[in-house]
Amino acid sequence: MSFIEIFGTLTGLITVWLAARNNIITWPFGLVNVSTFFIIFWQVNLYADMFLQVYFFSMSVYGWIFWYRQKNIIKKISIISNHQRLYTILLMIVATILLGYLISNIHIWLPHVFNKPAAYPYFDAYTTILSVIATIWMARRIIESWVLWILVDVVAIVLYYLKGIKLVSFEYIVFLIMSVYGLIEWVREYKTEIKLLKESSENVQ
Repeated sequence: MSFIEIFGTLTGLITVWLAARNNIITWPFGLVNVSTFFIIFWQVNLYADMFLQVYFFSMSVYGWIFWYRQKNIIKKISIISNHQRLYTILLMIVATILLGYLISNIHIWLPHVFNKPAAYPYFDAYTTILSVIATIWMARRIIESWVLWILVDVVAIVLYYLKGIKLVSFEYIVFLIMSVYGLIEWVREYKTEIKLLKESSENVQ
């Protein structure tokens, strides 16, 4: 267990804790966290997860700016249609296969940068693709984002344990609990919004 792993885990937990409290300081902590994990995932040959941190870095910058400019805007929770769910599942399958193939061969194409084969490339690709979609959905307050985070967390717990970064694996156990809680809370809030909308409609009639 290295210092950088401990530091990355602590900043990750702080980032999620601040985000749950709608605190704008979550974003600078997020920038530090993803920068740390970029190095960690490079060290353990999880290249898809490494590249994912670049995406998270840009989203953290965007989130920081967006939250600063849109402090008082509240967006209602929503769900996606069955058609959108089916399309997303197909997209995730195809994208996971393509990304898995890419990172399976990246050490051959770029041996000077990646001197070792990727570890568990298709599981790594799976968590990466789902994380990208979940992040977009989370920004739009779509309930299904929590379902994707749960699916990511379950695989990540095992993946990171197998790669020997056990503290990170433990961190994702905490994330899994938070994701289940987030799903329950968003479903509850969504039902409340629907109920209020229905009552408002009946009063108008």
